[in-house]
Amino acid sequence: MREVAIVAFGQSAHVRDSAETSEVEMLMPVLHDVLEQTGLAARDIDFTCSGSSDYLAGRAFSFTMALDGVGAWPPISESHVEMDGAWALYEAWVKLLTGEAETALVYAYGKSSPGDVREVLTRQLDPYYVAPLWPDSVALAALQAQALIDAELTDERALAGIAARSRADAEANPHAQLRGAVPAGEHLVAPLRTGDCPPIGDGAAAVVLAAGDTARRLADRPAWIRGLDHRIEAHSLGVRDLTDSPSTRLAAERAGAFERPVDTAELHAPFTSQEVVLRRALKLDAPDSTVRINPSGGALATNPVMAAGLIRLGEAAARIHRGESDRALAHATSGPCLQQNLVAVLEGETR
Repeated sequence: MREVAIVAFGQSAHVRDSAETSEVEMLMPVLHDVLEQTGLAARDIDFTCSGSSDYLAGRAFSFTMALDGVGAWPPISESHVEMDGAWALYEAWVKLLTGEAETALVYAYGKSSPGDVREVLTRQLDPYYVAPLWPDSVALAALQAQALIDAELTDERALAGIAARSRADAEANPHAQLRGAVPAGEHLVAPLRTGDCPPIGDGAAAVVLAAGDTARRLADRPAWIRGLDHRIEAHSLGVRDLTDSPSTRLAAERAGAFERPVDTAELHAPFTSQEVVLRRALKLDAPDSTVRINPSGGALATNPVMAAGLIRLGEAAARIHRGESDRALAHATSGPCLQQNLVAVLEGETR
């Protein structure tokens, strides 16, 4: 299989409200950053793919406005997914594997501040039986957390420990939205407290992919994508075991995650309870495990909707670029209660 690597990663400073900045203004510095890291110009990119949500933006074909930040003239080869940018990366990866492109620019962005993101995400639900009840994303995550507690797989103290670790790790991340101590707080939706839930915020991210010798030329230490797969579970929550994530496990197996140990795992777990599910599915929950889980702080510190999954892949790749990791696992999720999951295995070349 043709070798493909992430050779550059950039992201915005994630904030609670970017009312004075448009999507294009938020995105342009990030795009300029990743191109400067590689020394490429926009005309050197063979394929461009983006991820965003019209529901979040509140208007149809909103992604076309973001192309102003990319520059669509002269005409470019471009695609878009109504998904987290991690799935845009998947499409670009396939494009490079086929040999139709040598380089690709992938970006994603989301502004959750203008509306009520908890209500917006109800549009993901089954339109006949679930969506009319308006259960928001936090309420559904609380159902999942309670199922884990009832199954004696975690408790509120353990969930608070995950939140505290994530915020502490975010101290070293200059892009993180939340850092430091987690406020105790009352239950937001029992058993979840404020610290167990992701922040609402605005942000953008981008990566550059390159194949073979081009990747080696553009980066001192490329983060090679050794495996990448995504799987989806049933739409109906009532037919799923919310304490488990078979789609994550299958995607990890197909991506080769279980062939050799990883030293880093960037998990897209917007809620503390979801990290518990993912660690079990990915076999990262051993008491003596030395794997660094979300050293960037994860989605509990920074969670721009539609970009948070791409950020997980970017953060894992950046650790390989810096020599802080040799083999990393990156995960992205979409849909309620970890319905759809993507897993990537990234490696750096032995020095």
